[in-house]
Amino acid sequence: MTVRRHHKRVLVYSHDSFGLGHLRRCRAIAHSLVDEDPAVSVLILSGSPIIGSFDFRSRVDFVRVPGVIKLRNGEYVSLSLHIDIEETLAMRSSIIRHTADIFDPDLLIVDKEPLGLRGEVRDTLDLLQRRGTALVLGLRDVMDDPEALESEWERKQAVPALAEYYDDIWVYGLPEICDPLAGLPVPTSVRRRMTYTGYLRRSASEPQATPDILDLLERDFVLVTPGGGGDGEALIDLVLAVYEHDRAMPLPALIVFGPFMQPEQRAWFASRAARLENVRTITFNARLESLMARAAGVVAMGGYNTFCEILSFDKKALIVPRTAPRLEQFIRARRAAELGLLTMLPEEEGRDPRVMAGAIRRLTEQPPPSTAMIPGLLDGMRTVNRRARRWLDEGRAGCFAARERLEA
Repeated sequence: MTVRRHHKRVLVYSHDSFGLGHLRRCRAIAHSLVDEDPAVSVLILSGSPIIGSFDFRSRVDFVRVPGVIKLRNGEYVSLSLHIDIEETLAMRSSIIRHTADIFDPDLLIVDKEPLGLRGEVRDTLDLLQRRGTALVLGLRDVMDDPEALESEWERKQAVPALAEYYDDIWVYGLPEICDPLAGLPVPTSVRRRMTYTGYLRRSASEPQATPDILDLLERDFVLVTPGGGGDGEALIDLVLAVYEHDRAMPLPALIVFGPFMQPEQRAWFASRAARLENVRTITFNARLESLMARAAGVVAMGGYNTFCEILSFDKKALIVPRTAPRLEQFIRARRAAELGLLTMLPEEEGRDPRVMAGAIRRLTEQPPPSTAMIPGLLDGMRTVNRRARRWLDEGRAGCFAARERLEA
């Protein structure tokens, strides 16, 4: 006999092979869920090597699985252990399944990868589906160029997994920006399970400010962020070149390198910045939102979380998106610029420091995102809370009933 619990459990899976995006999105959702309902506890499964650097709300915790990293040739290797990738994946899959078995969640939220990294979540999906756990896939607004995504998802057998496992699919964005599954052979039955939530609103706490940047936070400044920093060298090099070229830039710059930038590259950039009076640098800040909330403008590559923060704090933004290995940032930035939410400088134009200097100078003159007046733009957390509450309130019997209706 199943004992009815008076509390509710949510398990969140984030593969986290590179960067900060997946972890920060999952953490924000977890915090929103526990803030909304005092009976909810959330456990995050993550491969991020720096998950312990973040603070978590009460009733939110994490289990870190062994990390992996994707090489430029597309192959995965173990991040820290001297074991082959198959052994690493076997360990990860076992930890994920056993955690799910013991935690016994009422709701599972899988971030981005329908079957997890190299299929590592399939066994867990089978287990929880049999138990009546509601299975939800969360997708960011833009995945990639449709042609590239079709090839990738065909190789991963991702589209059949949508129909086989998922009770709900949440798209953390709006169709006005992008349909993340455009061009894929997605069945109508799956399309009916998709909900565009709007973007995930972020909040800011007090900044973690070191003495060397305290004075900067008391005046107007431009925040420069390449996200995790693992692929942000071009943006940082360009911004430094701007301030080296034009010593009379009207606003000082605060550059946050990101924790995944190579130490040698970071040291070289820091040495260049040290020769500039109006540029400060830090490696990482777990409360980046608080720095953005204080900035007069933002210069970034335009990853999903940065975009959400720009919208949440209504910041004037200049985006220089990367175009490799994915077109995700470019697609998002181009459409957002068309809607009047930000300014985009294509990579090929931005390589000239004089062009970039002009764009940064004009940054404070452009309208903030709120002037675009797009309905539902920042409804993401509210919609996620509502959809999660539906599955948690209906329980496992409701989940089984919903699946029977779909199959009828």
